[in-house]
Amino acid sequence: MAYKIAFSPRADRQFRDLPQKVQARLKPRIDALTNNPRPRGVEKLQGEDNFYRIRIGDYRIIYQVQDKILLILVVKIGHRRDVYR
Repeated sequence: MAYKIAFSPRADRQFRDLPQKVQARLKPRIDALTNNPRPRGVEKLQGEDNFYRIRIGDYRIIYQVQDKILLILVVKIGHRRDVYR
């Protein structure tokens, strides 16, 4: 079963504000989460339930997996120096 991907309003705005080249690098990795929400190399964040991080170069995607409703909610997207604040 495939998961659906949703963006929080903040993550959607952050994604649109990124340069086109960066968006092109991130989009395939986000889309691949529909088939496997916890691919190799993804780390579970401490202190939060079901929150994970994908590293793509200097950028990070923070997302939440909701297994009961088959949803991946992208919470934050940004440069590694800013995304954890």
